[in-house]
Amino acid sequence: MASVFPILTFLAILATALNAGLFFIFSVCIMAAFSRLSPVEGTAAMNAINDVIQNPLFFSAFFGATLLSLGLAVIGYMQGGTAGLMAAAGGIAFLVAVFGVTVVFNVPLNNALAAAQAGSAEQATLWQRYIEVWTMWNHVRTLGSLAAVALLALAFRQGASPG
Repeated sequence: MASVFPILTFLAILATALNAGLFFIFSVCIMAAFSRLSPVEGTAAMNAINDVIQNPLFFSAFFGATLLSLGLAVIGYMQGGTAGLMAAAGGIAFLVAVFGVTVVFNVPLNNALAAAQAGSAEQATLWQRYIEVWTMWNHVRTLGSLAAVALLALAFRQGASPG
């Protein structure tokens, strides 16, 4: 198992870094730009992104990072040592702050936004809440994925070999 640990760690760093970049750009640019749009325009733009993002490349990076994080959390914890425990912590950071937050907060907000009738008062109210709440949780995903990248990089630097 020790021989695959560096490979898994390296792949997790790449996949997690891709997620960190995606979440970062939403936090610092996209959501700020969308907040300048009317509720109808902003909702349409965000719904379009939510449709387009569901593609094999995104799923590979997001679910790949999730699976690698789960594997590293288990393997790193079981094997112990500084590198193993850092990799486990990085995996847990991604699982909780990225995958967990996405499933519990961001996706339900996306679904509610998609279900709102265009031009309705409900949509206008939801859009204002969406911009604030979705973006706040996206900041958590950004920081969580950055923490995961840092911990995984430290584990890799330690030799990515538990023990």
